[in-house]
Amino acid sequence: MSLLHWAVLSPFLLAIIVPILYKLFRQIHTGWFVLILPILLFTYFSRFISLTKQGDIIMESATWIPSLGIDVDFYVDGLGLLFTLLITGIGSLVVLYSIFYLSKEKERLNQFYVFLLLFMGAMLGVVLSDNLIVLYSFWEFTSLSSFLLIGYWNERERSRYGAQKSLLITVLGGLSMLGGIILLSIMGNTFSIRELIAQSGELMDHSLFVPALLLVLLGAFTKSAQFPFHIWLPDAMEAPTPVSAYLHSATMVKAGIYLVARLSPVFAESGLWFWLVSIAGLITLFWGSFSAIKQTDLKGILAFSTISQLGLIMSLLGLGAAALHYEALGGNIYLAATVAAVFHLINHATFKGSLFMVAGIIDHETGTRDIRKLGGLMHLMPITFTVAVIGAFSMAGLPPFNGFLSKEMFLASMVNVLELNIFNMETWGVLFPVVAWVASVFTFIYSMIVVLKPFTGKLQLQLLEKKPHEAPVGMLISPIILASLVIVFGIFPNLLSSSIIKPAVAGIQPSLAGPDFQVHIEFWHGFKPEVWMTIGIIAFGILLYKTLPKWQKVTQWIPERISLNALYDNGIRGLERSASFVMKVLMTGSIRTYLLSIFLFFILSLGFTLYWKDAFKLDAGKFAPIGIYELVLSGIIMIGSVAILFARSRLTSIIILGAVGYTISLFFVLLRAPDLALTQLVIETISVSLFLLCFFHLPLMASRKEERMTFKLNNAMISIGVGVIVTLIALSAHSNKLFDSISNYYLENAYKEAGGKNVVNVILVDFRGLDTMFEICVLSIAALGIFAMIKLRLTGGKDKS
Repeated sequence: MSLLHWAVLSPFLLAIIVPILYKLFRQIHTGWFVLILPILLFTYFSRFISLTKQGDIIMESATWIPSLGIDVDFYVDGLGLLFTLLITGIGSLVVLYSIFYLSKEKERLNQFYVFLLLFMGAMLGVVLSDNLIVLYSFWEFTSLSSFLLIGYWNERERSRYGAQKSLLITVLGGLSMLGGIILLSIMGNTFSIRELIAQSGELMDHSLFVPALLLVLLGAFTKSAQFPFHIWLPDAMEAPTPVSAYLHSATMVKAGIYLVARLSPVFAESGLWFWLVSIAGLITLFWGSFSAIKQTDLKGILAFSTISQLGLIMSLLGLGAAALHYEALGGNIYLAATVAAVFHLINHATFKGSLFMVAGIIDHETGTRDIRKLGGLMHLMPITFTVAVIGAFSMAGLPPFNGFLSKEMFLASMVNVLELNIFNMETWGVLFPVVAWVASVFTFIYSMIVVLKPFTGKLQLQLLEKKPHEAPVGMLISPIILASLVIVFGIFPNLLSSSIIKPAVAGIQPSLAGPDFQVHIEFWHGFKPEVWMTIGIIAFGILLYKTLPKWQKVTQWIPERISLNALYDNGIRGLERSASFVMKVLMTGSIRTYLLSIFLFFILSLGFTLYWKDAFKLDAGKFAPIGIYELVLSGIIMIGSVAILFARSRLTSIIILGAVGYTISLFFVLLRAPDLALTQLVIETISVSLFLLCFFHLPLMASRKEERMTFKLNNAMISIGVGVIVTLIALSAHSNKLFDSISNYYLENAYKEAGGKNVVNVILVDFRGLDTMFEICVLSIAALGIFAMIKLRLTGGKDKS
């Protein structure tokens, strides 16, 4: 493997070592050991900036499952590099912040940092994978690790609830995405993203194109909390603040953004892609900003603001798809939407990361995040207040901060939509800038709430759990760094233009962002429509903020009982009630009932499949000749099997069952398989002995005179049905051989490849070695379970070891 592979795997490797470090060095905060890795990774990936700036792509491959076309191919281009820098850069600041936020005496730091490292490694795998199956594997690992991080304080009911909610919604989307990936592989005969992009023109005409598009977007929308799947993100705020700052501002929620950006070259020429991505983004932008205003928890406000900002970025990626339809134009105005999306993605990580850390500081130093209890902290926490002002004003889109520039670019892109003459935008296009402007007004309002409610007004010490004071220097370093980047990127935006933004845009729109494409961001570009829209946003925002108590009840117009959260909760309760009902019906404690259900399902499902697919076929010409010995043995087996049903004692049943087994071993002798015959004899002898030992302790069999005839008929019908279905499947399988038997391969290679003359043994030990090993594992686990049960019984139900 290459150094790039080891870079991705390094968080997983460190996660193995963290518990050891935690145990050996309890006097040192474990975060100090962990901090080294993201800093090294950030330094390592930073060296690729000069290469991606020139348009180079770094590709490294490692063989995994070549027979299925699945290799661990990692590649670094402008888009992947942007996300790796966010993952490792913000990750470094978050780990530093957590060192001072989480107490080494009170918290389970070994678990926290293991979960955090697993998430970091999974995110790196997502953004660097070229193979879609590998990407999906890491994708689901982000869901699992985020579940563990959100539920870190598992003693809290709300933490467990939020973790479960995020897992169910994102994993559901992930499974849908897997379906889309499989459809893409069928269409393009490859799992490689680069190869699929090269075939994008041909894929659009495929009948599976639309289903693949919908399934992929479902995965992206659930992960990036797009409406109506956004409901998991506010509940995920039960996680520790470092987790919120990392997962829910800079990384995990951006995974869906990344997927849309990465697969835009495959899908973006479709009008359906344009509409779905743009509309979903705008609805999410509006609903997130509108919902944020009614929150009273600081992290709740920031959660909905994150939903809103993710919608903004998603809508820009949707609008950027229009650029593909105007590639002949010089200075493509719709490509600017993609530039704005990339720039705002960076800006959002800086100002939102700092704001989450500010919320954590307020909670840490006052004991509450409830804005109704907070106020007047400006004089007691001046540095935190300064960071909050920078982050909130940038989020509101005010100069001279970086959020102002990307918000102006966003508004400009929405205005440019009015010039589109495709996708029926002449009629509906006018709604785009209107919705964007209204949502931006709400964004301004919740940004003011975040900074003004806690820091201005009257100090209410009697409502606070702690006497507030400025946070420790160590806890302030990370938010100060992020706030400084907000200012630097705002005043000097072109620091990122050619080095980060342009290569990332080239990864999203490779056919348009060629060598002649340049990114130049201007702080002032004249009195254009977006400037007047910004002035209107500020004016109306100030007015609405001043009158907030008079109209805030409007945000409660949807009753909680019919909200999306209520729909989710009712759905979960419905599933639990349904599962409970099924359990009561089926889980009766009777083995006969369980077998009845299994066999009945077996008969119906396989019988229907044989009929529906017209799969039954009988070719007597392929049958081997049947001699007198086979007929005699078959007759003995049938007589023995029927005789078991009429036996009046268990001892008689066991003896007859053993006779049937020994007769089967004679079949192996006739078919010239003495080793199988010997195996059958040994197993049958052991089985009969065990049966005798077990049934010796059971009471005598009840008399069958009182049993109803219908009971026997049910058993007979089920038994005959299973026998008929198995026979039909066996005959059909034998008569429908689509390829040569593999037996010749084993006969030719058993001695040559494995050095064994007994073909059956070679198959079990070498060719099917893993299968045999796992069978042994299953038996070992069962043996351990039996041993534990016996031991508990002998000790009176309590393990006294």
